[in-house]
Amino acid sequence: MKAFLLERYGKKRPLRSAEVPLPQLRDDEVLVEVHAAGVNLIDSKIRDGEFKLILPYRLPMALGHDVAGVVVKAGPRSRQFKVGDEVYARVDDFRIGTFAEFVPVKEASLALKPRNLTMEEAASIPLVGLTAWQALVEKAELKRGQKVFIQAGSGGVGTFAIQLAKHWGAAVATTTSAGNAALVKALGADVVIDYKTQDFEDALLDHDVVLNSQDGWTLAKSLSVLKRGGKLISISGPPDPEFGAEKSYAAFLRLVMRMLSASIRRKAKSRDVRYSFLFMKADGAQLREITKLIELGAIRPVIDRVFPFASTNEALSYVESGRAKGKVVIKVKGSAPSNGGRSSAMA
Repeated sequence: MKAFLLERYGKKRPLRSAEVPLPQLRDDEVLVEVHAAGVNLIDSKIRDGEFKLILPYRLPMALGHDVAGVVVKAGPRSRQFKVGDEVYARVDDFRIGTFAEFVPVKEASLALKPRNLTMEEAASIPLVGLTAWQALVEKAELKRGQKVFIQAGSGGVGTFAIQLAKHWGAAVATTTSAGNAALVKALGADVVIDYKTQDFEDALLDHDVVLNSQDGWTLAKSLSVLKRGGKLISISGPPDPEFGAEKSYAAFLRLVMRMLSASIRRKAKSRDVRYSFLFMKADGAQLREITKLIELGAIRPVIDRVFPFASTNEALSYVESGRAKGKVVIKVKGSAPSNGGRSSAMA
């Protein structure tokens, strides 16, 4: 099969297109023929070597975390899916590799594709959808009537999280550029802050939840918009001791995480705010809950561009540029020749 391989770590190092054997299937996995793969910033961060400590992959390997496709084979302990099922998933850590024609997926991480989505639309959902779900529903325990501040509202996670929070009955504030204000308002944002001309610290007050996806400076400033007892959840770090314990990392690595997060945890405690780090995980059951919302029309995908499989490196570069509105997707099966990517207005 064809795959795009990371041969060794390096900043902006191109992935190599190669012919590789079909992946070996474990007993609790199904083999999925990849029709489309979502592209996420974590793919470029892994390529650059930023996650070597917490995700020590063996190279060479294919990158890619999001998949939509068709089941072509099932392991002996896989009972939930059959050959021919249209499915989607965020594949598990250490089994990534959706920038390829086939990928094995743990049955517990898989869900049937929403009936009302194309393969490309479905591939845009799993990682950002599960991130938003685990942050807002699981960690924040978001409730109707609460106020939530979602940073970078026009990005992949932001476009999904705004819709999820609004469906949950929360009042939503977000940051974006003036050019994307109409997009995030259409998704449900109540308060839109132009980050180029406004400071969110001056505009927001007494929020129950902040979903941080930006740098450490923005993370620290986010404390000021939370009420006492509020929750600051970061998907961009720093990792906290609870994360290290959950992953059973070595004592030295847990100590490093404790030191890296000491400042923000101390500041949060002084304001009676709870800080937590989220590194999302694959979860088929949660994805099925997301499917229900999509099929009800409560959440819709937002895709900026669909790139052909041959342009996988260009798709990664576009995600890194920070210009994407919503998600970037690679069309693997039936991919057309590259035209630099096409826009898909689904907002």
